[in-house]
Amino acid sequence: MQLKQLLEDDGAVSPVIGVILMVAITVILAAVIGSFVLNLGQGVQQTAPQASFEFDYNTTAGTSNVTITHQSGDSITATQLDTAGATWHNESLGWNSSYTTVNAGDSLTKNASDGFSGQTIRVVWSSQNGETSATLSQSKAPGGA
Repeated sequence: MQLKQLLEDDGAVSPVIGVILMVAITVILAAVIGSFVLNLGQGVQQTAPQASFEFDYNTTAGTSNVTITHQSGDSITATQLDTAGATWHNESLGWNSSYTTVNAGDSLTKNASDGFSGQTIRVVWSSQNGETSATLSQSKAPGGA
């Protein structure tokens, strides 16, 4: 008789399941609130765009120019792009001086004030908050060793 009574007694099942569910809900809420407080979700949105650029160098009569053309890939906010690797004749001339958004086919011509001498020219993307950056494309300029 006691075995039959033990199998039919399910009085403690409901409180145990209730406690397990309450613990699970508490853990999930703590994780969600913690991610907002620690700002963990913002880093996910700060990924670098995928884009390819072409570099066309022209060094004649003492001037060294490079034309950088966005070949394909994501459209990029112009204020988030920079061109590095040389001392530019006009530092203020950047992607945002000609474009709001840089799309495939858009190009920028820059003049190296001291020539290129084999420097690596890079197109650099920076996140809106400035916390992350990435080199989207790079090219070794002609000249130098």
